[in-house]
Amino acid sequence: MPSIHPEQRIKNLLLIVAQQNASDLHLVVGRHPTIRVDGRLIPLEQDGLLTPADTKAMGEVIMNEESQKKLMDSGQADFSYSFEEKARFRVNAFFQQGNLSIAFRLIPREIRTLEQLNVPEVLYDFTKYSQGLFLVVGPVGHGKSTTLAALINQINHNQEKHIITIEDPIEYIYEQDKCIINQREVFQDSKSFATALKAVFREDANVVLVGEMRDLETISTAITAAETGHLIFATLHTNDSPQTIDRIIDVFPANQQNQVRMQLASSLLGVVSQRLIPKIDGGRVPALEIMMKNHAIENLIREGKTYQIDNVIETSSDQGMISMDKALAELVRRGLVGVDIAMAYAKDPKNFQNILQ
Repeated sequence: MPSIHPEQRIKNLLLIVAQQNASDLHLVVGRHPTIRVDGRLIPLEQDGLLTPADTKAMGEVIMNEESQKKLMDSGQADFSYSFEEKARFRVNAFFQQGNLSIAFRLIPREIRTLEQLNVPEVLYDFTKYSQGLFLVVGPVGHGKSTTLAALINQINHNQEKHIITIEDPIEYIYEQDKCIINQREVFQDSKSFATALKAVFREDANVVLVGEMRDLETISTAITAAETGHLIFATLHTNDSPQTIDRIIDVFPANQQNQVRMQLASSLLGVVSQRLIPKIDGGRVPALEIMMKNHAIENLIREGKTYQIDNVIETSSDQGMISMDKALAELVRRGLVGVDIAMAYAKDPKNFQNILQ
């Protein structure tokens, strides 16, 4: 479709994303523009195959000078893009085989509640603490940011706090209610996650959302902030609670790891591992492993016995904890998810089958 102006072509494609309730749009040279709906990639064959000139021209339409410089300097750039005040997208532009590819992720305008997200409301308990570290983990594209936004908005509507978000790029835009909310975009408003996080000590912050804990400095500062009167919400790309704790500790040099175990044992409030599972009738539904720190888990973290945490989660349902396999089995029992699909996401397939029986 070479006759269509690149800006109009982008608008047409983003309109399709919104109309089809897609989560993502991919622009890759040699392929039709492709959207992701309920986890499946669907090529838009009515639109022509993309050429190097196409993706380059569309990239120039959506990127400002700073993003273009970042792209040329490092080979990729993260930024947000607003589409006619109708929708916002998190965008990553990157080079592959010398050509420009662009991935768009739709950020819903409305911040939904946990109830609307079909996420257990016990997660609201984590918003009631005055300090500590709460983590939502899981693969990319499984709703971590959406769950955290629901928690931040719960605080916004029910408490009088100063909230600072540190994101790359900014995703959900909060309408300030009872809270003061400052949203900082890394590279635009601050050099890095770590420098923005260090600054919260001087900004009278109560609650801090860290878009991603990527490196030792950010993780170290987040733990310190959680110990010193701040409630920290953050994400990690890990699979479950034990792996998350191990990943955090392993980031540190060996001679610091015992100290970090002590800090984490006292400051960690909980870890939620989230997956979006394809439903039988279309769409996706969240399955959550929920770990809430109790004395047993605190001791296991301190003693370096994270491999035993799964056993505590399995036997602590009365405290609001649930294993991933139990969460999946519950979705099957409710008729929302097929057994085969649930099995593919199970942590221990044999245990999952036993739970179902």
